[in-house]
Amino acid sequence: MLVLDFINVGNGDSILVRELEGDGGQRFAMLVDCGHDNLVRDDHQRAPDPRSKRIYAGDFLRKNGVSHLDILLVTHFHRDHIGGLGRVLEAAEADRLLSSYIPPADSVPLEPDGDNGLPKAARNLLRCVDLYARALREHPGRVREMVELPCREVETLRLTDELSMDILSGEPALYPRQKEIYDAAFRGERDRYSLMRWGKMMNISSLRQRLYYHGKEIVLGGDVYAPAWDNDTLTPCELLKVPHHASLSSATRKILSRLKPKTAVVCEAADRPDERPHPYIVSLLKEYAEEVCFTDAVSIPGLVEPEFHESVHIVIE
Repeated sequence: MLVLDFINVGNGDSILVRELEGDGGQRFAMLVDCGHDNLVRDDHQRAPDPRSKRIYAGDFLRKNGVSHLDILLVTHFHRDHIGGLGRVLEAAEADRLLSSYIPPADSVPLEPDGDNGLPKAARNLLRCVDLYARALREHPGRVREMVELPCREVETLRLTDELSMDILSGEPALYPRQKEIYDAAFRGERDRYSLMRWGKMMNISSLRQRLYYHGKEIVLGGDVYAPAWDNDTLTPCELLKVPHHASLSSATRKILSRLKPKTAVVCEAADRPDERPHPYIVSLLKEYAEEVCFTDAVSIPGLVEPEFHESVHIVIE
């Protein structure tokens, strides 16, 4: 039995994937992304509904008795995907961390908020990477092996006898450039143009996953914009994690008509001020998917009624 929990971390993504034994024991566990480091966004400080069930990814693991992860996969390094890494490592050890970039073993704080003369966009990028590196630095020994994926072609992993995964990356030229920029930052270099430019590129370098279980396909879209995979070979799937919080750039009719997901899940904070999820994308999802679920209590008049839960919990036999 495959169990997926799309955790309600508020703003951000964190997806727990487990294959369970018949008696409920854990055969395999993977966490894809770690959510934000705060349940309420810095730039959106409206207090959540008192009925809210938002929870940090690490606290969700602890509450559900998950103290060991076979794989911890980081799709990219935005704060709403990596900010909760420290809490995750406090709750669970991981055999392998899979990522498109591993910070230097001797990484030092990047000090994104110091007197560095950098514009906001560059500081934000440094802050994200600093959160990532700091969490690894402050929790030594909690990850047994750190694997920097080559991101040149599809990476296929046999996870268990019945579960396999493809890891798909973006344009291969992106990742050497990403490494150059991040390594330079850890050497103390501050190229404002490179930092700002890469900050706009981070989502298109996001990793995607296709899971295969008992003849069923699960697509986890990371934060990739629709044009980056619009021409991929896509087949109908059981489950789709909609990319980039169902923003207007997250999907197209062409993509959804080929995926035809039975269930679509949107990882999202309720009451965001930036139309994520976008009503048009939600309408498309409802046209092509049998069921559309939201991690947080999203409300869109005429389209979505709020539901309060700690996770969107899906079982696949």
